[in-house]
Amino acid sequence: MENKTCFHCGDDCGSHPITLQDKSFCCNGCKTVFEIFNENDLTCYYDMQNAPGAVPKEIEGKYDFLSQDSIIEKLTEFRSDTAEVATLYIPHIHCSSCIWILENLNKLDANISSSQVNFGKKTVRVTYNPEATNLKSIVLLLSSIGYEPYISLDDFNSGKNHINRSLIYKLGVASFGFGNIMFLSFPEYFELNEFWLEQYKHVFRWLMFAMSIPIVFYSAQDYFISAYKGLKAKLLNIDVPIALGVSVLFIRSTIEIIFDLGSGFFDSLAGLIFFLLVGKFFQQKTYDFLSFERDYKSYFPIAITKIDKNGAESSIQVYDIEKGDRILIRNEELIPVDGILINGKGEIDYSFVTGESQTVSKKSGDKLFAGGKQTSGVIELEALKSVEQSYLTQLWSNDVFNNNKEDGFATITNKVSKHFTIAILSIALVATTFWLITDASKAMNVFTAVLIIACPCAIALSAPFTFGNLLRIFGKLKFYIKNASVIEKLAQIDTVIFDKTGTITSNKSSNAIYNGESLSDSESLVLKNSLRGSNHPLSRSLYNILEEHNIVTLDTFEEHIGKGIEAKHNDINLKIGSASFVGNTREAAVLNTTVHISSNNIYKGKYTFYNSYRKGVSKLFNKLKKQFDLVILSGDNEGERENLKKLLPAKTKLIFDQKPEDKLEFIKYHQSEGAKVLMIGDGLNDAGALAQSDVGIAISEDVNVFSPACDAILDASKFKELYAYIKASKSAIKIIKWSFVLSFIYNVVGLYFAVTGQLAPVVAAILMPMSSISIVVFTTVLTNLLGRKLK
Repeated sequence: MENKTCFHCGDDCGSHPITLQDKSFCCNGCKTVFEIFNENDLTCYYDMQNAPGAVPKEIEGKYDFLSQDSIIEKLTEFRSDTAEVATLYIPHIHCSSCIWILENLNKLDANISSSQVNFGKKTVRVTYNPEATNLKSIVLLLSSIGYEPYISLDDFNSGKNHINRSLIYKLGVASFGFGNIMFLSFPEYFELNEFWLEQYKHVFRWLMFAMSIPIVFYSAQDYFISAYKGLKAKLLNIDVPIALGVSVLFIRSTIEIIFDLGSGFFDSLAGLIFFLLVGKFFQQKTYDFLSFERDYKSYFPIAITKIDKNGAESSIQVYDIEKGDRILIRNEELIPVDGILINGKGEIDYSFVTGESQTVSKKSGDKLFAGGKQTSGVIELEALKSVEQSYLTQLWSNDVFNNNKEDGFATITNKVSKHFTIAILSIALVATTFWLITDASKAMNVFTAVLIIACPCAIALSAPFTFGNLLRIFGKLKFYIKNASVIEKLAQIDTVIFDKTGTITSNKSSNAIYNGESLSDSESLVLKNSLRGSNHPLSRSLYNILEEHNIVTLDTFEEHIGKGIEAKHNDINLKIGSASFVGNTREAAVLNTTVHISSNNIYKGKYTFYNSYRKGVSKLFNKLKKQFDLVILSGDNEGERENLKKLLPAKTKLIFDQKPEDKLEFIKYHQSEGAKVLMIGDGLNDAGALAQSDVGIAISEDVNVFSPACDAILDASKFKELYAYIKASKSAIKIIKWSFVLSFIYNVVGLYFAVTGQLAPVVAAILMPMSSISIVVFTTVLTNLLGRKLK
């Protein structure tokens, strides 16, 4: 009886397979998984890849420890009555079908609201309802379908990343095989006829064949898998020529020893795969280092207000927060660290963490989680731990907030590699055909040498190392970019749009004069505390200008974006904002920025602001005007038009009285006309415009306003350096293009020797990683020089 393979995992079912619906399974575990998928209409899972599952192991009682609340507290990054979020490491994630099923867990368990896979880190981030299920049930579900998580509290506490041990194992196998195959090849290399006797020759050749099998089918499997997936998706990716070269070498060598035509090229084959993996290991280690620097040094430059023992308030960087610190969170501010609510009414929006925008009410003594946003006035909390910068970076880089900008954006590497692979395959086929006609003995050597020497590793490395190093340099210079693709998009912009208040003006040095009926002590108290809870640039400026008052908790607080603030305390209902918002319909046109105040619907007066522009604004705009269309898009009135005309270049467009939605539509219209737009704003009123623009930069000036809409955060002290950062992004593209040129020159020279039959495959395999290393050194040195110029 012929043994059958398991429909779920692909293993041999043995002589007694378990059958269901004319399908064979190796065990009841695999059969159960298939039944789960079948009941939930998820059997298309098997259409993506034959037998993609893993054999479920006996797990009864294994995860009972996940019922302990103290352990759940450590493994979850967010907990509330209605939602919990946990990130689990799944070692078995290996293909597109894995991603598909893990991102459809909600179809297996309705209590799971969402699940996101990070394929590179082999993790799945699961959001679920703790009232109906728990972490143990989630882990058991994952284990039952063949994706058992690896849970280690030691790893969690240390914060270390999971090392890709698979690459190390594959490199070890390739290294062992390569060394021994080279050793067995020595007699033939040196033509030691006395030793290379007829009875040993065949033994040595078959030993080399045996050692090459794990090298090809284990160490090189990633190249075959990648090439297969690319071809299946009708794409020629950069691993296709590598997989083809390895296949040709192995098949030809095997044929030679079977028919006793020669010893084959097992030494070249083993050397090729070994050096490929060395280059890959080198790439991973270097890029991991860059990622480490990004995770732990590219912090948010946002500040938080710390309250000392005497009640005095001071701004500190978020990463200076320590356990036990008392911190102030204003309206629309991000909570940067887990803490206990001390004062105020918490209305927390956890949509950045859970994806659900519904606010959660919290009272004094409740625990608040990092990543939440306060939406109703000011609160005070006591920090339970220091800030985890990598967690904040994870929130900022969440793909949920990035998809709209990535649609249709093709990276420079993808554009080049698509044509590169076609060209190399064409050259290889033409050269091989030529040698088959002229000298068939050289044809296979030429074919394999061409594919190896023209390996596109150097092209694949150029952009990651250039952008990765520049991300690190920008971070040190207080320009914090979300990801590498932002640099590439920044280099393409042709239109720069600025908000005015809080962007080109400085909140710290603004002056304001009050005109109107004097405010009572009670009204002044409510005014001060209302401004204390707002993050609008004018609110912060006015708060800093006014005299100190006692701190009270407001009864109600509501901030109307683009209009003003409404707050109530005892019997006083105060409105602060535009003339129309506070009900002053008789206000004549003014030529300055104003903030109006009404108390219990009675108009009281207004503060008139005299703007102080950031140092270096005029010089910055004069540099930008040479290459970009410049626009000032402000929500304020036209009071500053004449001052701005004197300060800014003549061609700068000045547009005032713009609501947040007007700014968004303005950008959308210009994009429809082909413009590549950079928007610079304050991150609060400008969130929509920042999201719509090709690149959105939020200016940070001691304000803890976090919005996933922005692509970068620029410290206000570095505002005048904006042109230098844009120029550096364009230079980074030039560096990548020059590295492509170097790679092209290397390939042309190498291809000449390969096509003419003068280059052995093993020499090509040695030269190939050397070219990759040289490209990495080239891009790193030039980006470091670029960084020195920026400093």
